[in-house]
Amino acid sequence: MIIERLTEAKGVRGINMIFIRADGGPEIGIGHLMRCMTLAQELALCQRDRENICFVCADQASAAFVKGQGFPARILETEYRDMESELPLWSRMPAEAEKGAGPFIILVDSYFVTKKYLAFLRSRAYTILMDDLGTVSYPVDCLINYNITADHEVYERLYEGQKTDLIIGSRYAPVRRQFVNVDYQMRKQVKSVLITTGGGDIENIAGQIWRTINKEGFEFHLVTGRFNPHFQELKRLEEGCCNLHIYHNVADMAGLMKMCDMAITAGGSTVYELAAVGVPFICFSYAENQEEQAERLGKYGIAPYAGAYHRRPKETLARMRELFEQISSHPKERREIHENVKKITDGRGAARLAEELIRLAGEGSKYRGHSGRIL
Repeated sequence: MIIERLTEAKGVRGINMIFIRADGGPEIGIGHLMRCMTLAQELALCQRDRENICFVCADQASAAFVKGQGFPARILETEYRDMESELPLWSRMPAEAEKGAGPFIILVDSYFVTKKYLAFLRSRAYTILMDDLGTVSYPVDCLINYNITADHEVYERLYEGQKTDLIIGSRYAPVRRQFVNVDYQMRKQVKSVLITTGGGDIENIAGQIWRTINKEGFEFHLVTGRFNPHFQELKRLEEGCCNLHIYHNVADMAGLMKMCDMAITAGGSTVYELAAVGVPFICFSYAENQEEQAERLGKYGIAPYAGAYHRRPKETLARMRELFEQISSHPKERREIHENVKKITDGRGAARLAEELIRLAGEGSKYRGHSGRIL
């Protein structure tokens, strides 16, 4: 098993510094930081060293989250949407890494990257990009897309001749270790329902979902993320509702998922966490970057899709209520969803990903062919 092997492995030599460039906040959510944090933890275990891993964030809020997880973070004090303005700062930042004997890595996870930005970083380091879209080819040494929507052939065409390593597929989904080997038990009757909408949720979609599907006989567990501005409002709502339980900044998310009989979730990282545990879920999208993944889950019969909330909120909530009533009353249908979603990931993707990145950067990516190596 990959995870067990990594924890017993000797430290990997030759990697000097690993910089991870990511942000989080009410507008963009916490997903980018969360998946990078999971990968950072696995990189530290893979090397048996976390002192050479440093996050780089645009603002204090993002850096505070990183530091709370035990990793150092440098604050650029820039606008996260204008990444090219950071380039003069990057010119100075890796100075200590250049003093070392080995290569250093810069991993970037942002929808606001430009080709100019990445080309500059690539001239100085082994540069890795987290990509969820697969629409543009970027000047990077390695590209990662672990989403179920990632198409190997599309990426081969995009990066033909660029000598970019391509790490594609949901077997690399960076899920935290707490989601591995969870003993999830399917129950005949639905009693506990999880509602999760990500780290920001400016529109309080979670609260709207609860109001839409709330019925007697069910316990609803509503998770609010670190940047959710409606937490206090929801806590006041909880006081007058015996079947509503509000959670904030949950540490043991796997334990909470394990006790729930089904879930309603936005597209994004939580989909892979629920899949690793095996919780039957209904999904929806509330942003364009989630739409393709959530829609595909429904199209291929993996998990029911309620719609695109950001395009048709009323219709999506109505469809959500319809699906919830249908699935919560049919154990056989929930069992089928459970079996389907378990095929998405086994929860060991972060360990696989860390091992590949360390190897590729340490070897100077000598396996790259004319169109990149598909891993």
